[in-house]
Amino acid sequence: GSYHTAVAATKKQIPVSPLQGSQQHPNAKGQPTFGFTVQWQFADSTTAFVGQCFVDRRGKETLETMWLLREEVPSRRDTWKATR
Repeated sequence: GSYHTAVAATKKQIPVSPLQGSQQHPNAKGQPTFGFTVQWQFADSTTAFVGQCFVDRRGKETLETMWLLREEVPSRRDTWKATR
């Protein structure tokens, strides 16, 4: 798939970035978990997202997610500042 973010710490144009992921098969309760990664096209970084889709009685879906971003750094010595 694809992901277009409106949030970025850059003045560069923000193009759509490729997304790869998977979703748990919805069970009888219909509250599936999912995960996906995005390889940003405007930065040397990748973000992993994990979460769950909650569906209310009216069918409205709400995604609750956590994310972890890793950017490229010049050396292993700088690894401490590469993950957010």
